[in-house]
Amino acid sequence: MSLDAEAAAAQAAADAAGAVIRRYFRAQVGVETKSDASPVTAADKGAEVAIREILRTRFPDHGMIGEELGGQEGGDQRAGRFTWVIDPIDGTRAFITGRPTFATLISLLDHGVPVLGLIDQPITGERWLAAGGRLSFTGAHGGVAGCRRVASLAEVELSCTSPDMLDTAQYARFRKLASACRRTSWGGDAYAYGLLALGQIDVIAEADLKLWDWAALAPVIEAAGGIATDWQGRRLTLDGDGSMLAVGDPSVHEAAVAALFGTDSH
Repeated sequence: MSLDAEAAAAQAAADAAGAVIRRYFRAQVGVETKSDASPVTAADKGAEVAIREILRTRFPDHGMIGEELGGQEGGDQRAGRFTWVIDPIDGTRAFITGRPTFATLISLLDHGVPVLGLIDQPITGERWLAAGGRLSFTGAHGGVAGCRRVASLAEVELSCTSPDMLDTAQYARFRKLASACRRTSWGGDAYAYGLLALGQIDVIAEADLKLWDWAALAPVIEAAGGIATDWQGRRLTLDGDGSMLAVGDPSVHEAAVAALFGTDSH
């Protein structure tokens, strides 16, 4: 199936969102607190509106789910074939503190399976687009699309956005994985997954993710030659447990799962 029209729409939507976001970046925008205690700004809401307008115009029959405006337009994501999933600013905390490590995420689900994923950083001008198993990367700051190959976990650069997303048991498991890796870095939100797709990071282990947090990331990682599962190595699904293990080199995926659960992978 060709996704050329959908890919073009996703890029146009990201362009529109970026125009909104850049107006607010480092502009002392007001911050509201949502019911789940996470922050939201006018940039988040305005960017999602801009994305929805373009996608709705081009694909009026597709469903739509967004972090800020929620809901479904055009059908149920489990029953209808196509559903767009939107996170206008993944990493709002980074955005409100002036750090360009947030990203706009746009994904298309086909019967609940992500088939298109876009990661856009509107300040640095970097964009990752995966559609039909092919990945394109554009950016003026270096980098070539493709995950890095490593001989073992001992060579791995491990990353996680924040320990706050891990409960006590998950943090203990994460530390087991970290002890088997070369280094651990914190921060990055969705932008870190783009770096994994450039071979700068090797493994990301995170939890408490919602559909809009991961749906765009999985196609990018897989098109870059990596693998994206939950912590137990299972395929990511709409009914998953919210954990995500993104591994650039599939040859160390089993070892990463084993390390998380303190078992021998051999």
